[in-house]
Amino acid sequence: MSGNARPPLFSLIVVLLVTGILFWPRPGAAEDSPADVDLRAVARIKSPPLGLPKVGVPLDNPITAEKVALGRKLFFDRRLSHNRTMSCGMCHVPEQGFTNNEVATPIGVEGRSVRRNAPTSYNVAYLETMFHDARDTSLETQVFGPLLAHNEMANPSMGFVLTSIQEAPDYEGLFEAAFGETVNVRNLGLALATYERTLLSGNSLFDKWHFGGDPQAASDQVKLGFELFTGKAGCVACHAVEDDRALFTDHGLHNTGIGFQSDTVVRISTEPIKVEVAPGVVVPMARKAVSSVGLPRERDLGRMEITRDPADLYLYKTPMLRNVALTAPYMHDGSLRPLDDVVRFYNEGGHPNPGLDPLIRPLGLKDNEVNALVAFLEALTGDNVAELQADGRSVPIGN
Repeated sequence: MSGNARPPLFSLIVVLLVTGILFWPRPGAAEDSPADVDLRAVARIKSPPLGLPKVGVPLDNPITAEKVALGRKLFFDRRLSHNRTMSCGMCHVPEQGFTNNEVATPIGVEGRSVRRNAPTSYNVAYLETMFHDARDTSLETQVFGPLLAHNEMANPSMGFVLTSIQEAPDYEGLFEAAFGETVNVRNLGLALATYERTLLSGNSLFDKWHFGGDPQAASDQVKLGFELFTGKAGCVACHAVEDDRALFTDHGLHNTGIGFQSDTVVRISTEPIKVEVAPGVVVPMARKAVSSVGLPRERDLGRMEITRDPADLYLYKTPMLRNVALTAPYMHDGSLRPLDDVVRFYNEGGHPNPGLDPLIRPLGLKDNEVNALVAFLEALTGDNVAELQADGRSVPIGN
């Protein structure tokens, strides 16, 4: 062996290092480009995850990658609020189930309280009506409510919003690329709806077992939970499951007693108020002390506020249940947390009141059955949650 010769082991190490450098992914090399993320979002619409039905896309708002990218940018842009502090994505946080886990009801511009819990944005493509009181029927138009609401984004007019966008240099050419025209009220709503429509999540452990035919995908406890869900507990009466798909909603509105309890029993009570001072940390405080530092609590009459029909008093929309384990707190007012508290609320028959839905009744579930139902609900978490979180953070946003 000459002095310049290398031992075989050294040569092997060099070969491995070189091939590793050449073929192992470098940090960030495996990350998708923004264009890849947009195209994958479009693909989700064309081929929804297992367990979800075909997505109905409006003829006047076809899905394109350009509109997805623009809608995402708008969704997370705080400049769309009056004082440039709030975005849609601050109440519908990707890392918090596209809702807000930290508080029962969100906090809007200048610390103003929002009256109802933020519903998740997962699978909103399938909603027939929007908001807890079903006051809007279009994903394309529902955004205008929060943009103008005094306690949410507080813009004085839609013209104010459009001016904010027109003055932002990073929006130059984006509306033209997506719509062939400059920003206006209509295409602002179309862009936001397009992004929201791509937030599909399915192919959960339940889906893989029930719709995919994989007996190993779900545990025996999950299977028992589903048996209770569709049988003894009767949850399926409102949270529908079809033969080849499941949205877990009847798209209807029901009185479970939560609205009555919150508006009457809680409002007139002299008992201490449970104040959530941090996620999951609840401290009892004197009701008088709490009311002295804020505006009087608004009443919430449910669907009746929209229809003015007394028969609609305390009616609220049935939510979908996919990814429900990620979207605490629960109910229209965020009053229940954690998930097993919701199951126990229904097990006890809701809260009695004159308009209580006849479907709400004591269920007689034992503790092991409550636990099985919770395990089933946890098995409804889609397998692409991390992907959708990354999608939401895939490009910088304006501030």
